[in-house]
Amino acid sequence: MRKYDIRAADILLALVLLTRLPLPHLPKAAFKRQSSAVWAFPVAGLAVALPACLVASLALSLGLPHMVAAGLALAVQILLTGAMHEDGLADTADGFWGGFDTARRLEIMKDSQIGTYGVLALILGLGLRWTAFATLLEALGPWPLLALAALSRAAMPTLMYALPNARQAGLSHGVGRPGKNPVILGAGIALGISMPVLGPVALFCAALAMLAATLGMAALARAKIRGQTGDTLGATQQICEIAGLLALLAL
Repeated sequence: MRKYDIRAADILLALVLLTRLPLPHLPKAAFKRQSSAVWAFPVAGLAVALPACLVASLALSLGLPHMVAAGLALAVQILLTGAMHEDGLADTADGFWGGFDTARRLEIMKDSQIGTYGVLALILGLGLRWTAFATLLEALGPWPLLALAALSRAAMPTLMYALPNARQAGLSHGVGRPGKNPVILGAGIALGISMPVLGPVALFCAALAMLAATLGMAALARAKIRGQTGDTLGATQQICEIAGLLALLAL
């Protein structure tokens, strides 16, 4: 394989994996490249965040409050992803703190029912994103959301590369463990998307906060389930987005 094995179809594959956008049907053979296509995860983030930014801009132009505009932007993102990252956050919280050993934690994470820890994680996660984005809207406008969406989705392949699959099934196992080059390329694309939006200082702070969040999630996942799953990847995206938002607000 070449150093960077890039194909345009990888973007479509990333969109299929991470969004609920109406997309053309992909042949079965295309899914053999799932682990190589993780470089395009930040592009999928951009596809989700751009409509959210446009909706927030429209809401503000109509004179709606920043809190309302932020709520609408979040709703658009949730609709376009099918709430898969929020679901991962809830399942991870339930499993990590609802079980006392690895097997039980993985069993809880697979359960479709939501528990107390999952509910609390969703309330706190959505609440933090909502209020932080509303404040950010007032200070900087909606466009930093593009950078946060790209950077937080670049964190997901990083976790996939750093940790083995915790179970022999599920979305993360189906995608496979990526090599180093797609992960590095995805990070470079996320930084390239973010630089014009944030500028060097804000980008450095947001990226540093997200790196710390990713390392923290990696350590926690290793301790709790000895690896990663699709749920922990979704939780990582959510936590990284929150970390980035808080870093930008701190500036």
